[in-house]
Order: sequence, then structure tokens, then C-alpha cells
Amino acid sequence: MQRAHCRPARRAAHPEEAQMAEADDETPPTAAPFVPKTRSIDALRRAARGCRGCALYRNATQTVFGEGASHARVLLVGEQPGNDEDLEGRPFVGSAGRVLDEGLAAAGIDRAATYVTNVVKHFKWEPSGKRRMHSKPNLREIDACFPWLEREIALLRPHLIVCLGATAAQALLGRDFRVTRQRGQLVASPLAPHVVATIHPSAILRQRSHEDRQREMDAFIADLRIAAGLIAPGK
Repeated sequence: MQRAHCRPARRAAHPEEAQMAEADDETPPTAAPFVPKTRSIDALRRAARGCRGCALYRNATQTVFGEGASHARVLLVGEQPGNDEDLEGRPFVGSAGRVLDEGLAAAGIDRAATYVTNVVKHFKWEPSGKRRMHSKPNLREIDACFPWLEREIALLRPHLIVCLGATAAQALLGRDFRVTRQRGQLVASPLAPHVVATIHPSAILRQRSHEDRQREMDAFIADLRIAAGLIAPGK
């Protein structure tokens, strides 16, 4: 699988060479040397624990790999783990995960039958007092981590991919993709028979008023119902 919109990362000769690419280093960081040629998601997950493909592992508690049904028809892709996910080692278990669960249930999608992951597998954060605040991964970090997601997709071969938020959508569908304009629309892609994008659940939590949060939640559920229709019996 190739992303025409993204410059391919050069493969390092040894994993150690991929550990600490500085901003002025011409060689982009990449997780590629750490990704095994395996047909097992469990083996892929175990290998990801030792990934040093970019510098984000240094400040993260652990790798947060995808989880879910090994033969899931639906793959949900977010941006990166948050604080709760970093501590538990599982994707979407914090407040955004609860919003996702609520949306999936309302749309008639069983989360237990899906596979949930993120584009970036380590929590990027910056300190704010005693709290660790989310910091958006940059393009180099996204590109560095992409080989893990690429392999997850290749092994799962999902019928439907749902991109949660702009980072996931642009990583998979191109940097010109705009969730605000194209959310809920079926997107042609070699990645899966059906691909749609919607907002990240955390965007709902950031709304200031109850009314705004409810409006965004209703729109989120509407997008997920479109996705649910694409995996209905006979589809």
C-alpha cells in the first residue's frame, strides 16, 4: 500500500539508526525496521512494544497498539493515544473512547466486532502543571509510525475503514482531505472497499456548551450510521 501524497521514508539499515532522527537530519525517522513480516496481529502488537522508530517513545509510558476482533470488518482509526490510553496501554479507553462507544452503540455498530487503532502509537504530550496535555503529532512523526498502521490494514483487510478526525483522514486519504467538507461521504480508496471519515470524538468534548456538544454528537452518530449501512447484511 502506498500513499502518493506522502514522501516514502527511507529504510534504516539497523533499528538503532531509526531511533533518534533530529529535526535537521536529512534521513526521516521510520518504524519500518521494527515492523516484522508476520501474518499475526498478536505478533505485530508484541513487536510494536519495542519500536524506537521516532523519538516519541522516550516520553511515553508504553506503545498503544490497536486492539479488537482479528477478523473485524470495521477498522476505526484515530490520531494518537491520550493520557489514559498511554497509562492503560489500550486505544480509546478514556473520555473520547466513551464518546466513541456511545456513538457506535447509537449507530448500531458493536465495538467488540471492530478493530480500533491510531495512526501514531505513542502519546505525544507537553506538561501543563501536573497534567500531561495532548500535543498533535507532526508530519515526520506520522510518517515514521505509518508502517505499523499500513501492516495492520494489510493483515485485517477490513471491509470498512472509518477515519476519526483530520489526522487519520489525511494520513490515509491525502493531505488535501478536509473532514469538515467531506465527513460522512464514501471515499474511493485502495485501502478498503469502503472508507468514510468523521470528526474525532474528542472534538465533541471540546465544545463549550451542552447544546453544541449535543449537536456535534448527533452529527457524529449520523456519520457512523452511514458507516453502519456500508456493513449491513448483503453489502
